[in-house]
Amino acid sequence: MLGFDVRAARITWTVSLVLLALYAAYSVRRTLFVFVLAVFFSYVLYPAVRSLERMVPRRMSRTASTAFVFVLLVLVLAGLAAAIGPLVAEQSSRLAEQLPALVRDPHVLDRLPLPDWLAPFRSRGLEFLREQIQTGTSLAIPLARRVGETVVSVVGNALFVILIPILAFLFIKDGRLMRNRFLDWTASGRRGSMWQRIVDDLDALLGRFIRALLILSLATFVAYSLFFSVAGVPYGVLLALVAAVLEFIPVIGPLVAAIGCVVVAGLSGYGHLLLLAGFIGLYRLFQDYVLNPTLMSGGVALPPLLVLFGLLAGEELAGVAGIFLSVPVLAAAKIAILRIAQERRLAAVAVADVAPESLNDQLRPAIDQMRSHDAQPRT
Repeated sequence: MLGFDVRAARITWTVSLVLLALYAAYSVRRTLFVFVLAVFFSYVLYPAVRSLERMVPRRMSRTASTAFVFVLLVLVLAGLAAAIGPLVAEQSSRLAEQLPALVRDPHVLDRLPLPDWLAPFRSRGLEFLREQIQTGTSLAIPLARRVGETVVSVVGNALFVILIPILAFLFIKDGRLMRNRFLDWTASGRRGSMWQRIVDDLDALLGRFIRALLILSLATFVAYSLFFSVAGVPYGVLLALVAAVLEFIPVIGPLVAAIGCVVVAGLSGYGHLLLLAGFIGLYRLFQDYVLNPTLMSGGVALPPLLVLFGLLAGEELAGVAGIFLSVPVLAAAKIAILRIAQERRLAAVAVADVAPESLNDQLRPAIDQMRSHDAQPRT
């Protein structure tokens, strides 16, 4: 018999709203990516704003402290650009002129320096390497083209370049107010404490994640540039800068940077590739097992398989932006799932503790009535 199921209708309505929200977010993904970059930028600068407010003897307004930090950041970036910008530009132009000729040379791989114990295997190794380079090039060119198009579209758009710092300024200035308004709105419901914990966890996670990425990127640039300069690696500062930028892409970015440094140095005739590869390997061990866990301590750990799935799925859904956002999105989803499961367990424990007393309270009038009825004299 046909009928109208209210519960099924509510579930269908909720699922429809969620799908509609996901479709709307996907449709405006470029705008959302700009806002997300602004949020990440604000998390980078927020500790400096808080520290400035603590150091100033007389209380400084949030707007004034944020403006001061932004001006200081612009000065620091201008100084760094003046210090390393000309060298990076010079190395980029030289590499752009020499690399096409090196790649087109059919005997370029024969000139790669190899240690003596690998010399008997040169022909087999070079043939295998040539096949891998050809295969890797066919796979890497589309991804590199998408990366370049995304960077050019974001950086080349003056509106985005201006809008991201403005949005970050507003997030820092009004972030606390927006957070409190949201928590006040959720506090009226039954899950107010759960939303409080989720917001606190997400705040701590994003702050730790973004600041850790920035520190890892700076550490990579300093370590690579110093070693490359001392060891005489060609295009050392440029390769260090590229490796630092690729640190923002989890797992894949550092691997691509390591391979790129070795390949570019080898094609340029660098004679100590084993030394270069050994340094990169030791640095990756230090960063992955010492520096990264220290900076990410207290965060939400994700299985490597889930991270790789997120990277591939993010690239399919939103390109470079999806790769960049995949790990924080997965970590945020894990936080929400853990907090919801914890709330359900706490609710179950509360019901188990309260149920006997509440049940007795509900049944006590009926029991008293039955006892009084039994106590009445029978005729």
